This record gives sequence, C-alpha cells and structure tokens, in this order.
Amino acid sequence: EVLAAVREAFPADRPVGVRISATDWVTGGWDIADSVRFAQILEDVGCDFLDVSSGGISPDQKLTVAPGYQVRLAAEIKRHLRAMPVIAVGLVRDPQDAERIVRDGEADLVAIARGALYEPHWPWRAADELGVVLDYPHRYERARPDRWPEAFGRTRPPRGER
Repeated sequence: EVLAAVREAFPADRPVGVRISATDWVTGGWDIADSVRFAQILEDVGCDFLDVSSGGISPDQKLTVAPGYQVRLAAEIKRHLRAMPVIAVGLVRDPQDAERIVRDGEADLVAIARGALYEPHWPWRAADELGVVLDYPHRYERARPDRWPEAFGRTRPPRGER
C-alpha cells in the first residue's frame, strides 16, 4: 500500500526504491528468508530498486562486523529476484571489493555511506585505483586532485589523465 501511494504521488519517470533491514540479527527475529519474500513482493508491485542493509536496533543482536559483512544479504536476495536492481552496503571500503561485488553479480550497485563520511575523497581514490579516466568540465579543472596534493594527499593525476 505504501509503495503504491508513493508511486501514485511521485512522477512516473522517477525511480522509487526501498531500503530494507534484511535481518535484525536476533534469534527468532526478522531474517533473510523474510526479506527474500518481502523483496519478491516489492518487485511484483513495481519497486524499482532495493537497498539492503541490516540490524542495529536490538541489544540482543548477534553479528560480526567486518568489511563487506552485509553484502551476502544483498547477494542472497538478488538470487531470488527476476530483475529488480539490488544495492549492497556494509563497510565496503576497498574500491576493488566494490568492483568485484558488482562484477560477480552479488549486487548491481555498492553504496558507500559512512566510508565516504570518513574519507570524503573516496570516489577520487576509487577512480584512481580502478584506473578510471576522469573527465573534468573545464571550469572544474582547478578541483583535480593532482592540482592540490596537500588537500587530496595525491601527487599525480589518476591513471590515464594528463
């Protein structure tokens, strides 16, 4: 009902997605099987994408937090969907890990939140480490990391740039 109401009120040419907590990490609580069923319902009623997170609401939760710890939840849900894009989260700090998650089909996109708050230049670093050639609008040339190494911690342009 909620998704249908949002869909009706929101412009039809814009995507509507849902962020879910795939498990509350509590024995007998909401789990991945519940989330798979919920995701399938969301896909059936026209949800455009699913952002998969987890827990954080109970002092009884049992989880081990480590880099990528929530990615397996997104991957499991994605396995049971027809085509709805799935977003993974969960301490994905390494650009190569983010690239692998998408390349291996565990998720369609990796969202970086706390990591970008902690390291605001994460996208610049990711582009460099993954060998992405960045195209800058002329008016932003001064913002290139190699122009301000003292601010960005860089002394050379990303690979492929001149």
